Amino acid sequence: MAKPGLLDIPSVRDKVSAEEWQTRVDLAAAYRLVAHFGWDDLIYTHISARVPGSDHHFLINPLGLMFEEITASSLVKVDLNGNKLLDTPFIPNAAGFVIHSAIHAAREDAQCVLHLHTDYGIAVSNQKHGLLPTCQSAIPAWMSVAYHDYEGFAVNDGEKERLVADFGTKTCLILRNHGTLTAASSIAKAFESMYFLEKACKIQILTQSSGAKIHEPSEEAISNALRDVRVVAGANGADNLVWPALLRKMDRLDPSFRD
Repeated sequence: MAKPGLLDIPSVRDKVSAEEWQTRVDLAAAYRLVAHFGWDDLIYTHISARVPGSDHHFLINPLGLMFEEITASSLVKVDLNGNKLLDTPFIPNAAGFVIHSAIHAAREDAQCVLHLHTDYGIAVSNQKHGLLPTCQSAIPAWMSVAYHDYEGFAVNDGEKERLVADFGTKTCLILRNHGTLTAASSIAKAFESMYFLEKACKIQILTQSSGAKIHEPSEEAISNALRDVRVVAGANGADNLVWPALLRKMDRLDPSFRD
């Protein structure tokens, strides 16, 4: 029996492989973390992850659940067309999978695609010059960001080719007048990339809104930072340190994401 205010979601742990279950747990944690950091947008936006060892099968949030409600078992398994592949009482949001399916299909390295509509991310997406390397926290995102112009609600398959071409092999994507997106070889790396992209956007808007004259780092300093961030990321990447710490945090707050 679920607690008051929570859905009674049947477990699918015995219906999937151990590898898929672990992906489900990690993806559910990512949804809960997005809610924890205040990056969610009611029931909208999505995080998708490729099912290990599958032929283009993916996990995505069901239509109608808040991110704080997502569990490993509530995630819906779909194909590249957004069709449901495992029996579940929940409905996949096929329209919301358009952006994700385009990137997953074009890039084998995109094991996870994380898309948000945050206030600060949208504010930067509205700016002509986009993300600026105004501080150390912005450098990791700035060095790997691409841009895609707004074409309307991203539900048209015709936009896929242009979106993929604009994204290229980058890790971060700013969707103009829309939001932010990251894609990476793991849920851990996609989340950490989004953390710094969102932090960079927030710092930029706060800095600009102060009205004070902005001190911009020199080209040499930016070059040094680009060099140094690769060293730091190589030694202490998300898979090694950050993600396990975030999972411990979520376990302390509410371990029900593992159900």
